[in-house]
Amino acid sequence: MRAVVQRVSQANVTVDNEKVGEIGPGIMVLIGVADTDTDKDLKYIIDKVMNLRIFDDENGVMNRSVIDAGGSILAVSQFTLYGDARGGRRPSYIRAAKPEPADTMYERAVAAWRENGIHVETGRFRTEMMVSLVNNGPVTILLDSEKTF
Repeated sequence: MRAVVQRVSQANVTVDNEKVGEIGPGIMVLIGVADTDTDKDLKYIIDKVMNLRIFDDENGVMNRSVIDAGGSILAVSQFTLYGDARGGRRPSYIRAAKPEPADTMYERAVAAWRENGIHVETGRFRTEMMVSLVNNGPVTILLDSEKTF
């Protein structure tokens, strides 16, 4: 499982000119699910995202999580995180999970963050989405449950 985490001052996602999710300060998380992902991969991403210390403390040091900072999460499913362009110019998505298992993993991550008291907004699975954000920092972290980077 992969995630791109960006610290934001604001972010939103629109589908067919309708704003379906919007947050103020917090993190924008793009989530990609692989066809081989298990509960172990899911738990890794859930824990990393909500405990990643990328918010400033009182000394201006990135030492607080989204929970500590009282921030929100905007979670958007994105199968293209498993696009492999090493072999040519057109990415292969063969490692991306099929829609049904990917949606289940995505929804479980969203539910887990909400159960931990985080306000979570979402995109709309399997739709063309327009994502807008203001990256604060900029801070962008790449996560991979297989720890390939």
